[in-house]
Amino acid sequence: MKKTPSDEYIEKAKLLDEEAAERLLSRARSKLVRRLEDRKMTPLDVMALQLEIEDEDLNEWRERVAEINQTEARKKPKSK
Repeated sequence: MKKTPSDEYIEKAKLLDEEAAERLLSRARSKLVRRLEDRKMTPLDVMALQLEIEDEDLNEWRERVAEINQTEARKKPKSK
């Protein structure tokens, strides 16, 4: 896990409203929450890192689904 968020994700985190920020912090990984509680990171940094993690996870999921769809398309017999 990265220790510092990229500037792009810090800007995205700044644009979140209070409710979205709370939801994002509630989904934060335990390691990030501990850093927040230990005052090693600011809430903004934690939110930015969580956004980055979720984007990476989403991209990995999309790649896997695309692979599955390609495999399924090859298996499917062509109908006339």
